[in-house]
Amino acid sequence: MRYTEYLLPTLKETPSDAEIASHQLMLRAGMIRKLAAGVYNYLPFGLRSIRKVEQIIREEMDRAGAIELLMPMVIPAELWQESGRWEHYGKELLRFADRKDASFCLGPTHEEVITDLVRNTVRSYRQLPLNLYQIQGKFRDEIRPRFGLMRGREFIMKDAYSFDLDEAGADVAYEKMYQAYRRIFERCGLKFRAVEADTGNIGGTSSHEFMVLAASGEDAIVSCDRCEYAANIEKAEVALAPQEPVAPGAELQKVATPGCRTIDEVSTFLRVAPERLVKTLIVQTDTGEVLAVLLQGGHELNDIKLCRLLGCNEVTLAPDDVVGRVTGAPPGFAGPVGLQLRVLADYAVRGMADFVAGANEADAHFVGVNLGRDCAVEQFADLRSARSGDICPRCGGVLEIWRGIEVGHVFKLGSKYSAALGATVLDDQGQERVLFMGCYGIGVGRTVAAAIEQNHDENGIVFPMPIAPFQVLVTVVNPREAEVLDAAERIYADLQALGVEVLLDDRDERPGSKFKDADLIGIPLRLTVGARGLKENAVELQERATGERRMLALAEAPAMVRDMVVAACKKS
Repeated sequence: MRYTEYLLPTLKETPSDAEIASHQLMLRAGMIRKLAAGVYNYLPFGLRSIRKVEQIIREEMDRAGAIELLMPMVIPAELWQESGRWEHYGKELLRFADRKDASFCLGPTHEEVITDLVRNTVRSYRQLPLNLYQIQGKFRDEIRPRFGLMRGREFIMKDAYSFDLDEAGADVAYEKMYQAYRRIFERCGLKFRAVEADTGNIGGTSSHEFMVLAASGEDAIVSCDRCEYAANIEKAEVALAPQEPVAPGAELQKVATPGCRTIDEVSTFLRVAPERLVKTLIVQTDTGEVLAVLLQGGHELNDIKLCRLLGCNEVTLAPDDVVGRVTGAPPGFAGPVGLQLRVLADYAVRGMADFVAGANEADAHFVGVNLGRDCAVEQFADLRSARSGDICPRCGGVLEIWRGIEVGHVFKLGSKYSAALGATVLDDQGQERVLFMGCYGIGVGRTVAAAIEQNHDENGIVFPMPIAPFQVLVTVVNPREAEVLDAAERIYADLQALGVEVLLDDRDERPGSKFKDADLIGIPLRLTVGARGLKENAVELQERATGERRMLALAEAPAMVRDMVVAACKKS
């Protein structure tokens, strides 16, 4: 492709509304342009990278035995009403009516559609196992779309759905997809971790997220320094075995703590370490229950764990008026002593004695508080978010905190959708059996954006070879010089003949401007053709990732560059 015949509108300045590196660079490198909030045009340069990711996905899906199809983006409401998600999915589901006032939605995901298709076409266990996938546009009406393709409203997604006769078969399908995902992201040249995760709106029994490691990642993940254990911060377990309460050593006393509401304020005022404090959180569930949760002073509540324990969908801190009503004090002074509420506590609290807690009275705390003697806990559980330095729940190693960008998610759905929609087959005994399902998603554009978050420097993008829009950039220093242009044209033609994807920068621009654009768009290898080098029958090769430069003989350059491209693609 010739630059002069290509649509590649680079920008010198960073757009003011672009907050993170991938968004800034995808705009500046001419990969995307915004049409509306969270909705983007994919320009040719960006689309080439997206298609590279799609091709890797297709190859690995096919290798794992999945079959490609394509489902409609517009879905009738009846299917979502059957599954129960029409009311529960929330405002991210864009609902609308057609001219006949029939209700539809734009598909954010396709569990209902694929289950309907299978229930109407698959009748016998002999047609199983079955795994169907598509690569398609989706729409989720995000409340605050941001970060370009990282959290858009319209996006490209690969979603696959497996159907099996029993749970054992579903486990096999899940493992196949898990391994396929590992191969996909390895082939994309990304550093990632597969982490245990919460199932969220999709539902099901268990799931794993595939996280590209990047400092700008929205999600926190924990990873063991010794074994393969890794989990989303929402799911990460804390290895603290339940302990018997420690015998009291101090008397219960009420002390004045004027204006001290936070852990830091109370700790400083009383001159005790935060670990000696217990904070009492008054929370309420989506079912209306109000209860208290006890945590060690330095720990944070993990509301996903609490929801799982309580069997509810959402838990929030109670409003100030509710806190005042149930404790008799303003927020910041709640405590377990004398509290007439259901009380749960994190495991870490069980091993504490003579601790400090709120006195359910404005400007007052208790010191010398002890469980059993002064207050009661109904149940202990793992209720806090993991932190760096915690013990690994699998091997006893040390957990580390990383930032990650979710690019893929695999779920064991069980019979959640198949039972709701009546997707059954006849087994070998002629009995109706509800199908076991799994679902598996990859954000295609998000994967490209995550790759840029992980691979960039102060000058621009540094594309991994397997997903680079072009593999080689041939830069003509002065295309007005016939000898220089002719040499560049020969190299360009030779590289194309060798199967290399090459962009020829034949623009009549200053060399410095071309080099800046070359760094910005991040093509892995750059051949610079200029009069100075041609005097020695040589061209300059520069690797974008390392900045390393060396001269190559003009006649040998195309074959040598081709070999480098092949080696880089095999390495990933």
